[in-house]
Amino acid sequence: MTDAGGAADAYRQLAPAVLGYLRARRVPDAEDVLGEVFLQVARDLPRFRGDSEDDLRRWVMTIAHNRMADAARRRSRRPTTVSGSVAALVDPPDLPDPELIAALAALTDDQREVVALRFVADLSLEDVAALTGRPVGAVKSLQHRALEQLRKAVSPEG
Repeated sequence: MTDAGGAADAYRQLAPAVLGYLRARRVPDAEDVLGEVFLQVARDLPRFRGDSEDDLRRWVMTIAHNRMADAARRRSRRPTTVSGSVAALVDPPDLPDPELIAALAALTDDQREVVALRFVADLSLEDVAALTGRPVGAVKSLQHRALEQLRKAVSPEG
């Protein structure tokens, strides 16, 4: 996967998971960050070393994680002003179940990150631990608490 076709294949295969991860992490302009991710993927694909789809997924999600952090740093350095008229022109994105969105919003940032990486990006516990710099046990604990909180929030008796 070292040519333009490989980058296009990677995009078709992984863009929905990357975009889901970015949205779950509440990244403003997630689509713009997605574009940055796949520009870097296309540029760096010839240097990618991996033998499996899982290796590619880990590599792309690491890039997404880093671009997300870069975007947050850029936003923190410059003030933003939006006029009401411009904001009114933007249609809100189609969102899944509002109850689930509210439950995800109630999670801590760390819990939301683990849930997004595990279930949206489909990474293993070990991959999430490596990407976030946490021990596997800490990732398991965050995942367990997050899923328990989500279960309580969306269950009929919750």
